[in-house]
Amino acid sequence: MIINWLSTFGRYLMLMGRTFSVPERFRMFWKQYVKEMAQLGVDSIGIVLLISFFIGAVICIQMKMNIESPWMPRWVAGYTTREIMLLEFSSSIMCLILAGKVGSNIASEIGTMRVTQQIDALDIMGVNSASYLILPKIIGLLTIMPFLVIFSSTMGIIGAYGTAYIGHIMAPDDLTLGLQHNFAPWFLWMSIIKSQFFAFIISSVPAFFGYTVEGGSVDVGKASTDAVVCSSVLILFSDVFLTQLLS
Repeated sequence: MIINWLSTFGRYLMLMGRTFSVPERFRMFWKQYVKEMAQLGVDSIGIVLLISFFIGAVICIQMKMNIESPWMPRWVAGYTTREIMLLEFSSSIMCLILAGKVGSNIASEIGTMRVTQQIDALDIMGVNSASYLILPKIIGLLTIMPFLVIFSSTMGIIGAYGTAYIGHIMAPDDLTLGLQHNFAPWFLWMSIIKSQFFAFIISSVPAFFGYTVEGGSVDVGKASTDAVVCSSVLILFSDVFLTQLLS
């Protein structure tokens, strides 16, 4: 089993070596880059905002209901909501969600091109198919990911305010005080840096599974599932090391 993992990792590194080469036609690369940035990133903004809003609201409610104590300041719920959204949800958990949406999309798209021999046709024409298909996806997702992190954090805070104004869980002034208490700008940068590593995993690992798939449509579906599982596990592992390294 270890030999199979090492072999797969070696094939992945070889594919990435082919991927990160100078584009043959920058005009075509730019067109693909903009297309992938819109397809992978912009089209994911809706689901990111929706999930972040409700997660921010739920975190605020849970913190207020479960850590409420006469010995604690009233702004603790707002403080913990901000820390959870910045440190974990807006980077790690959001990227796990995107691994299911974006990763399966990438794996199925490239896998379908592989089984229908479109990639073979590109290779026959002398085109570096790895760079042509995969590089715009990686660069596009790396570009849009910091914006998704900022949108997620902002919408989570808006969700927390929704519980304060609509649900009357806590006073908005207490929530504001907690959000402003001892704010460290580095936490936002740490979230963005972590998301860049996760974005690379989300875009490159499913691309590898799709590019190396063999068989028919059933194998494409299996490759998509394996890509999502592998990406999620790698995100969780890297989250542990990145958090320890950046903290």
